[in-house]
Amino acid sequence: MIKFEKKGAIGIITIDRPEAKNAVNAEVASGIESAIDALEADGELWVGIIASSGDVFCAGADLKAISSGQAGGLQTERGGFAGFVQRERTKPVIAAVDGPALAGGCEIVLAADLVVASEISRFGIPEVKRSLVAAAGGLFRLPRAIPRNVEMEAALTGDPISAERAFHFGLVNELVPAGQALSAAIALAERI
Repeated sequence: MIKFEKKGAIGIITIDRPEAKNAVNAEVASGIESAIDALEADGELWVGIIASSGDVFCAGADLKAISSGQAGGLQTERGGFAGFVQRERTKPVIAAVDGPALAGGCEIVLAADLVVASEISRFGIPEVKRSLVAAAGGLFRLPRAIPRNVEMEAALTGDPISAERAFHFGLVNELVPAGQALSAAIALAERI
């Protein structure tokens, strides 16, 4: 479910669960944490990229895991949600987003240091539409990334923010055509 590969001084973490829209379950959370451990431990790696396979970056928490009583596995002790959003790191991580990053997927993006996104990406915390709260820190991180009134609109309505709008407000560092987020993130990482 998580792939980790080295490309020069870059560690690439790929969420590979496209059949479930890359939703975070216990295996994904522990896999991301292990990949961050490997990135941090390897002196030859200078920067990480977190990407995904399929046409959705990450749909957030696996609701089937939550409904079956496995919600605790979506977090790790050191990393928080997805083994990542609260993780202390010494190396920068770039989110390579090529598709929707919603709920916990948006939380992962907000916890990254840099964001490269394709034009088809969307960002949002739609939990409010299910009478839930974005509880992994997104409600605190989002207003630091975009203007407060835009964040309030996203938080109160649950409506996603387009990639173009996210780029305009500074949430996204680089906006690229569909299918090019990972290659652009690698090019950015090579400059670090």
